[in-house]
Amino acid sequence: MFDIWNRRYTGSKYKLSSWISELIAENCNGSSFCDIFAGTGIVSYTMLDKMKKIYINDFLYSNEVIYKAFFDAAPYDKKLISEYCSRFQSLSTDNIDENYISINFGGKFFSHTDAKLIGYIREVIESDKDKLSEKEFAILLASLLYSADKSANTVGHYDAYIKGHDIPDTFRFDLINPYKTKKSQIAISREDSNEFARKLKCDIVYIDPPYNSRQYSRFYHVLENITCWRKPELHGVALKPDPENMSDYCRNKAKIVFKELIDSLDCKYIVVSYNNTYESKSSSSKNKMTLEDIEAALSARGEVQRFETSHIFFNAGKTDFNDHKELIFIVKVK
Repeated sequence: MFDIWNRRYTGSKYKLSSWISELIAENCNGSSFCDIFAGTGIVSYTMLDKMKKIYINDFLYSNEVIYKAFFDAAPYDKKLISEYCSRFQSLSTDNIDENYISINFGGKFFSHTDAKLIGYIREVIESDKDKLSEKEFAILLASLLYSADKSANTVGHYDAYIKGHDIPDTFRFDLINPYKTKKSQIAISREDSNEFARKLKCDIVYIDPPYNSRQYSRFYHVLENITCWRKPELHGVALKPDPENMSDYCRNKAKIVFKELIDSLDCKYIVVSYNNTYESKSSSSKNKMTLEDIEAALSARGEVQRFETSHIFFNAGKTDFNDHKELIFIVKVK
């Protein structure tokens, strides 16, 4: 079974989540927590036994489905889910026709056999949607996303696939492991962070925005495509659909929208993650905000505490960066 951290995700806070949650426990008081750029959802997971209310927000469709699968407190039929799992695990491609995934991604992001299985399973989940509760649908789809990601022929994102080798058949459908939560505890949303912030009232807000030009909707376009299942026409070597869901945090106006976000928050504590890759040789890795930009925005709301730890960051090979630090800023709002 997959836990929420069992996926490859650029900027994942899995290895830092204990440190982050300890800093929050030591420096913040409150019973409500918002993870406004939730990403993998791992920081929200560490807060499950600490907070009465958790707001989990991200603008990717795939992440929203994953949060519903893991965190939504709605009941579901475990026997039914198990039956689907057994059925999907016993599939053979001998009787499966070519499909959207195999035609577009077979022999590229997945082996041809794996792509046929992924596409077929996605069609079954979609055709059975009316027979499934929202929670059951989310569990099956999130399980497919995790299973597909594990077998993907990539370095951990979908900006490119690995070329020049035979791709092995490694796909196996496995289930995610949903967490026990209370209905009143979890609120899941897929909104623009700045728009969401204007409606939010919460004790502690954790902010981990994208800091460079890598658009997450483009980095994870294959998983977004599988989630939405609109079957768009694809372009270029990386087989991406037309741009959608693009973030201003990956553009030159990042520091402007960050300050707008910070200024609009109605909370007691602001906690911000930041990593110092802004001197990167890779233009796509260069931070769109500097430490000074962040500290200036935060200091307008209260006294800023700064914490740091050494951390090995995601590197596709273009960046020579030895002194990488992960920083946490905590502001007690005036």
